[in-house]
Amino acid sequence: MQAAIFFLLSVASAVWFSPPLALAAGIFMAVTIGSYQAARVQKASKFLLQASVVGLGFGMHLGQVWAATADGFFYAVITIFGTLALGAWIGRWLKVESQASTLIASGTAICGGSAIAAVGAAIHADKQAMAVALATVFTLNAVALFLFPPIGEWLELSQQQFGLWSAIAIHDTSSVVGAAAKYGDEALQIATTVKLTRALWILPLVAVIGMRQSQGGGKVSIPWFVFLFVGAAALRNAMPDAHATFDQLKQLARIGLTLTLFFIGSTMSKEAIRKIGIKPMLQGTLLWVVVSSVTLIAVRL
Repeated sequence: MQAAIFFLLSVASAVWFSPPLALAAGIFMAVTIGSYQAARVQKASKFLLQASVVGLGFGMHLGQVWAATADGFFYAVITIFGTLALGAWIGRWLKVESQASTLIASGTAICGGSAIAAVGAAIHADKQAMAVALATVFTLNAVALFLFPPIGEWLELSQQQFGLWSAIAIHDTSSVVGAAAKYGDEALQIATTVKLTRALWILPLVAVIGMRQSQGGGKVSIPWFVFLFVGAAALRNAMPDAHATFDQLKQLARIGLTLTLFFIGSTMSKEAIRKIGIKPMLQGTLLWVVVSSVTLIAVRL
């Protein structure tokens, strides 16, 4: 009976649920009817997570990325390293669990769920850390999607200013696109280009964090799947006539990531959920507010 329920819920989460709902459905199942073969599910979710990250690479438009403006690249470098440093400091100050703190800072610095998925797989993050980081980022994404356009109109930001601000201050590409599309076509083009530029920083970030994890004599974990991610993006750029196929692969990757979140949620326990607390959400919120505010000031100068 439990296996049948698990199968039906996992299919539903992948096809009809949004990523936050899939995570919530998995957690709900775990706390009501219990986890189903947690060890096997955790192993399968790790592979599916890496495969989904690779699949997301088919949605990258390298031509647009390389055409990004100099200002966009400058802001990307400054804000990425600044966000990572500030996120680490806030995490230590609030005494957030190390893995969760790293994932929240990474997701805020680059591209939300995709960065969390890549970094989490590279550092072998446990399911609790992954779940809380993703939940934090998805919640703030939803807030930004509805909050940013009215703020931009109230402050009379130009299309260029809003596009740059949203690309840096909003976590996930989907929410960036949604907010910028509401603001205007020019804002959408600028936001998409800058966000794709930032997404390329997943590779060096994962490499650096993976090396840090190996300090103290441990084995270096090379995130080979991230190289495949870049290879997938390069393949799309080299085969423009096959974009429809690549878009389908990207969509499958999004479904795979959604299913992964359900798996992650389904392996959690009541005890683990109680241990999470509000500190990770507070870390993510404080970090996001600071990054959004500083970026807004910068783009208006």
